[in-house]
Amino acid sequence: MNAAEYENMEQMEQAHWYYAGKRDIVRGWIQRVRAPQPADLLLDCGAGTGRFAKEMEAHCRVMVLDDHEEALRLLRQRFRGDQIISLAGDRVPLPDGALEFTTALDVLEHTPDDRAVVAGFHRLLKPGGIAVVTVPAGMALWSDWDVALHHFRRYSRPQLVALFPSDRWEVLHVNYTNVFVYPVVWLARKWRRWFPAAPGARRPEDRIPPPALNALLRWLLVRSAFCPWPFPFGVSLLLVARRR
Repeated sequence: MNAAEYENMEQMEQAHWYYAGKRDIVRGWIQRVRAPQPADLLLDCGAGTGRFAKEMEAHCRVMVLDDHEEALRLLRQRFRGDQIISLAGDRVPLPDGALEFTTALDVLEHTPDDRAVVAGFHRLLKPGGIAVVTVPAGMALWSDWDVALHHFRRYSRPQLVALFPSDRWEVLHVNYTNVFVYPVVWLARKWRRWFPAAPGARRPEDRIPPPALNALLRWLLVRSAFCPWPFPFGVSLLLVARRR
């Protein structure tokens, strides 16, 4: 992402229903499948502003990784130098089996070779370690927002599961999330394709709704992410897997 997108994310993440709700969901699923202990180590890959990782410091040891200078500048404001990995190549400079947890929140869609990234998660995790990923779902929702964020793709459920082969991973949970707003998002993005906004105009994704609506949308997002039944569609996908 470019510098302007990082600055925008830094301003939005604290309160916006989607970003705050996504952090709630990932923390909740981690607690559900394997409650972290103080000595455990979590690596947040593509940590961005570092807000999720900072919140996880209350539960376990944390490291953050990113390869964009704009993100690293923000991470240096929140973490010690020995907690930050500036990725300069394809291999994360940590030993095999160094981690109990790895997270990648809306990261895989930014990588040309997402299979290699997931293979890296497998190398870094101890047997029984947990990986949690979120990705944007459904190429039908592809829009100027994906272009601005430098996405390579949006995922279907089978495409995401295929990155975690059963001989290496036990997929504990995979489901679409952000389900209830799907029709509105679909219509909004089709509208923007037919009637492009003026250059420099703010996208709807860059606005925080009024407080009551913002709270309701966050509640719906989080509640639906823990439903036991599979959804047929959604704006995002969540996958939780255990390393074999």
